[in-house]
This record gives sequence, C-alpha cells and structure tokens, in this order.
Amino acid sequence: MTSESVQPMSGPSRRTVVAAVGAAGLTVALTACGSDDKAADPSTEQGAASGGATNEGGGGSSDGAGAGGAALAKTADIPEGSGKIFKDEKVVVSQPAAGDYKAFSTICTHQKCPMVDLKDDVISCACHGSQFSVLDGSVKKGPAVQPLEAKQISVNGDSITLA
Repeated sequence: MTSESVQPMSGPSRRTVVAAVGAAGLTVALTACGSDDKAADPSTEQGAASGGATNEGGGGSSDGAGAGGAALAKTADIPEGSGKIFKDEKVVVSQPAAGDYKAFSTICTHQKCPMVDLKDDVISCACHGSQFSVLDGSVKKGPAVQPLEAKQISVNGDSITLA
C-alpha cells in the first residue's frame, strides 16, 4: 500500500460559500421589500403635513424646488377632473371641480416609491401597483392603505404656487 498525501484545502469551504450566497440573497430580498431611510425623514413620512390643499395661502412646506412661492403652474394647465404631475417637486396638482385645486405628494405611502404615471384621475405606483385618486388622495387599489400626503398650495389669479 502506498500512502497518498492529502493537500489541505485553501480558501473557503463549499459550505461557507453556499451560506454566504444564501445570506446575500436574503439581504437583497429584504432590502427590496423593506422600507428605506426616507421613512424616518419627517419630510417624506406619512402625515408630516396633514390637511388638504387650499386656494388660500397657508403654512406648509415641500422638499421640491417649487417651494417658497415659485409658480408651479397656471390654473389652465390643470384639467378639471384630473391633474398634472410635477416630477421635480414630487407633487401632483388636481382640479376636482371647477376652480377647486388640491395637491398631493407623488411618493407612494406603501414603500415610498415615486409615482409618475397619471391616467384620468388615478396616479399609479410602478413598484407594487398601488393606485390613488389625485382628486382627494384616497387609495383606490392596494397594497397601500394610507392616502397620499396632502400638500399646501395657493392660487392667486391664474397662478398656482406650492406654499
């Protein structure tokens, strides 16, 4: 009989590699479905600015570029029974009835995804399929259960500004 020498393995064992790959996959899956750090940010958290938009000036703030009185749109730009998305300001402005203007955040209340798909009076989230009314911010279809955050706007003449 001859004796063979067994060389010690260098590098990680198969078990270590399989465990590491499994853990990495789990981390990616949890991150994709979990909330992000924005959820702790009061400027994006649901309820940070309660109350609806008004046609008069009012308190409130926005994290968008339109904050501080910069004109957002002309009243003629907002169709009655629908609305218009302002992507940079993360807001949708709607006109539920003639001369009545409202504004809501375009950040989905489910997992904080930005929404840019507006058809008729429904804004949809591409991440998980939630749908909201742009006329009152209510949930039309889940998985979201909280309405859109209302934003303060003011209408002066034919100019709409984010308050």
